[in-house]
Amino acid sequence: MKLAEYASLDGVGLHHLIASGQVSAAEAVSAALRAIEAVNPRINALAEYWPAEEGAAASAEGNDSPLSGVPFLIKDLGVAMKGRRSEMGSRLAEGLVAREDSNLMGRFRKAGLLTLGRTTMPELAVSTTTEGRLCGPTRNPWRLVHGAGGSSGGAAAAVAAGIVPLAHATDGGGSIRVPASCNGLFGMKPTRGRVSNGPAVDEVWNGLGINFAVSRSVRDSAALLDAVNGGGIGEPYTIAPPANSYLSEIRQCPGRLRIGFTVHWLEAVRTAPVVSQAFAGVVRHLESLGHHVEEVSPDLGTSWDSFVHANAQIWTANAAMRINALSSATGRPVTADILEPATFAVYEYGRRVSATDLLGALQVRNAVTRALGGFFQHYDILLTPTLPDLPPRLGEYNKDEQAMDGYGWIGHVLRQSPFTAWANVAGLPAMSVPLSFDAETGLPIGTQFAAGFGREDILFRLAAQLEASLPWGGRHPPVWAGNDCKS
Repeated sequence: MKLAEYASLDGVGLHHLIASGQVSAAEAVSAALRAIEAVNPRINALAEYWPAEEGAAASAEGNDSPLSGVPFLIKDLGVAMKGRRSEMGSRLAEGLVAREDSNLMGRFRKAGLLTLGRTTMPELAVSTTTEGRLCGPTRNPWRLVHGAGGSSGGAAAAVAAGIVPLAHATDGGGSIRVPASCNGLFGMKPTRGRVSNGPAVDEVWNGLGINFAVSRSVRDSAALLDAVNGGGIGEPYTIAPPANSYLSEIRQCPGRLRIGFTVHWLEAVRTAPVVSQAFAGVVRHLESLGHHVEEVSPDLGTSWDSFVHANAQIWTANAAMRINALSSATGRPVTADILEPATFAVYEYGRRVSATDLLGALQVRNAVTRALGGFFQHYDILLTPTLPDLPPRLGEYNKDEQAMDGYGWIGHVLRQSPFTAWANVAGLPAMSVPLSFDAETGLPIGTQFAAGFGREDILFRLAAQLEASLPWGGRHPPVWAGNDCKS
């Protein structure tokens, strides 16, 4: 199988070739491994890769799942694969090996996905750029001097560069949607409770974090969510299953949606002109599709400062707990020599957060959840830019980290991506869609759409409509496996 053919296919399209006997799953795996060798040295998206497990490719050919036989990558966080390392981008956790599959890994296997490696991430996911010391910086395949976003930066760079059609990702404050925007991908963050974090973890960051994926096509994400949605035994959250498959939803017209939009978010930051102009074009396009679109000023239920403070309490307290657990597991001390400066500052701040502080933060979470729930009584969609600016150049995001304490660092992270974290706090589904590109740099510009609790169906219908009317699948970055015509 030639790399140009492999890299141009989404996962469902690749499965169709495998199911019809035109290509074997083993050939698809071979193409993926050649793609890694062709482009990964330039983008540094993988922490580790390996051949397919013995017999996995052959068994995938007998699986009628829409993604069976498709090469796949997992993030170095949020999912455990038996016998494989799980280091969370940290030297503190270096060498840790998972003893068992997590629930989600079992569902990836059942779907017939062939996992070939781990993707890079910032240390312990406390950043939205992937420039950690354990693996080094991950580069954006659209422009190598820019970052790939984070914390699922390696996953997004790998998918954009054609290594795999889709990859596992996590999102605790924007970590699916931010790198999706940076790399020109579709990135869906599902509703709280839609995907299992278990069994070793009940809730991530007090319900803010969720597992899912980034993909090049809407149908790949729909097929994957069909395969992995639903809780395991003893889950802390229960959510009603979808009424229909998500693959069937993308074939449905979304109807005339009530869309409220804002181009600037509260007191956080002003959106850059290049993004504002692209966003205005998206608004006009939605109107041309027949949707009712109007500018709104959403009520977050609290001030921006209060929102940042609550997130800082939740993020840092959870990070401190995890860091202490990793220290116990590896025997390594928690020091500034082992942890990166921002992570150590987060740890120092988080270990001083009291139980009453954390409960106060959860009260803010409740206020945000109620306020946004009220918004979706009147609108189907809340529309914003995904990011307020283009992806920063490598080195810019972290340049002042030595001078920041833990609270300051969380404030910095939230200012870099002010449009995303509220969906995590409220537990709402939200997606970044690659509808625009900057003419000067060629960098992608994502647009974010959020819906009410449990309404991924609305988002998938709208995403499919946008993919058909403003198609992005034919765009490829300069660093793309399909450019290697010799293979």
